[in-house]
Amino acid sequence: MHKFLLKMSIIAFIREHGGYIRSKDIDNRAMYDQLLTEVANGNIVRIRNGIYALPEEMAKTMVDVEKIVPGGVVCMYSAWAHYELTTKLPPDICIAIEKKRKVILPDYPPVALYYWSQTSFELGIAEKEIEGYKVRIYDLEKSVCDAVKFRNKIGIDISSEILKSYLSRTDRNLTRLNEYARRMRVANIMNNLIDYMV
Repeated sequence: MHKFLLKMSIIAFIREHGGYIRSKDIDNRAMYDQLLTEVANGNIVRIRNGIYALPEEMAKTMVDVEKIVPGGVVCMYSAWAHYELTTKLPPDICIAIEKKRKVILPDYPPVALYYWSQTSFELGIAEKEIEGYKVRIYDLEKSVCDAVKFRNKIGIDISSEILKSYLSRTDRNLTRLNEYARRMRVANIMNNLIDYMV
């Protein structure tokens, strides 16, 4: 291990570890010194104490969700960003799981878990390939309904921005949107928001 690390650059080493490492993954002084030098030069980012990542890894908006949270579904800010419904970028990767599930998250990437009821969790799941990963993500209409449902948590401005962005799209499916809104019990609220915007 020591000889191998001495021959390999710290950047190549981090790449081989999926784009990030913990300082305890490095077991020789020369490699650790190289890490500190690359951080000072801006080629490696210190995320928090003992966690380092490559800048290109941090620029990604998607990860291998199934590997990090098996059975999880990309939701909320991450889904809205993917569908370009809002200009607000997520600080964490938002993943929904069913209530009462227990998940151990890795040190990196940062993940925000949303614990949803079975009905809300199972509605509107789509499978897409995003940035080379096959992920489960809520479809466009479910993502809009989530913005309406959680309007008090995310703020009415963001909720309205998402709804307005959706209504301006040519690929919208208003029949599906209304069906989801009815099943999620937000149909009246959504109609009121639409009336207010018009």
